[in-house]
Amino acid sequence: MFKKHRLVIGGIVVAVLLLLILIWKFLFASPADPELVLATVRRGTLEKTVEATGTLEPKELVGVGAQVSGRLEELYVTYGDTVRKGDPIALIDAQTENNSLKTAQANLANMQAQLASTDATLAQKKLAFARQKMMGAGEATSQADFEAARADLQAAQASRDSLAAQTRSAIVAVNTAQVQLGYTKITAPMDGVVVSVVTKQGQTVNAVQSAPTIVVLAKLDQMTVKAQVSEADVINVRVNQSAYFTILGDPDKKYEGKLRLIKPAPASIVDEVNTATNTGTTTNNTSTTAIYYDALFDVPNADGRLRALMTAKVTILQARHTRALIIPSSALGARAADGSYSVRVKDKDGVIAQRKITAGLDNNVNVEVLSGLKEGEQVVAGEAKAGTTTTSKPMMGTPGA
Repeated sequence: MFKKHRLVIGGIVVAVLLLLILIWKFLFASPADPELVLATVRRGTLEKTVEATGTLEPKELVGVGAQVSGRLEELYVTYGDTVRKGDPIALIDAQTENNSLKTAQANLANMQAQLASTDATLAQKKLAFARQKMMGAGEATSQADFEAARADLQAAQASRDSLAAQTRSAIVAVNTAQVQLGYTKITAPMDGVVVSVVTKQGQTVNAVQSAPTIVVLAKLDQMTVKAQVSEADVINVRVNQSAYFTILGDPDKKYEGKLRLIKPAPASIVDEVNTATNTGTTTNNTSTTAIYYDALFDVPNADGRLRALMTAKVTILQARHTRALIIPSSALGARAADGSYSVRVKDKDGVIAQRKITAGLDNNVNVEVLSGLKEGEQVVAGEAKAGTTTTSKPMMGTPGA
């Protein structure tokens, strides 16, 4: 019985001692030294870029519309058809325009007939006045007859001038009617592919207020990338900078080009102008909506692989250094007054020492080392808690380029 009590007491004592050891360890023991994350200094290609989302558009895109109203009698093309400039696209009922042309031609014929009659009368009045002039006023003829002949000539001349003006107007009306009749035959304004058919055969179009679109033509052998660059990045973007993009269907292929235009204002500027026009006042834009500026560049599309309105993941190159010494940006310490940085370097004996370096291009992931380090050396890129597995920190970039 006594031995049994001693065993129980002993177990309690052991448990208390273990508890005290655990409390001391968690409250008073010094934390384990952190393990260092090392990165090897290497050579590679370092790029500083601006990322943006873009949309693919045909470089030339035209809506082919109707300039006269009427029923669409014939539609000669459909989706995907390739057309040449001048090829027929559609035909609109021309009855109204034909009638207008005939009316204008009849009016012109009437004006020309009246003009011919007036020419004959004018010729007669000229002869009569010439006769009065030859006889002499107050001698062989009276002054009254002379003045009457002169007034008749002037009236005939004025009548002739009026009809001549009306005839010219009638000629213009005929020409206009002929043009309007020509508008019923819609032709392709350029070489291209039919990418959209807006109006169906048999449908009535109304061109009174605006020209209705029949089809949309596009040149697909060259595409324009419209990249939306944020207001934070647009100040670093310049015309002629290199750019490339990938598409969702083939993220491994890069399509390259050079920026040809950075629009000076966002697309929303149109809304600001419309608001100012309608209200007579400008508004302060306090919206939290992000502002984007369109940056455009062109790429060839001879194989037709790229299609209109595809989404493009765009990368604009601000700088590109090849064969650069590269370390992670996280390895940089504080920047000194002379522009240098301190880094921690591990030597062959495993000793960590501070060293000053000169940094070059920095894309916030990796940084170029201009002086102070050699290829193959190891720098401290960060720290990890004791007990975790650590390896040399990977760095982005093209190795050995």
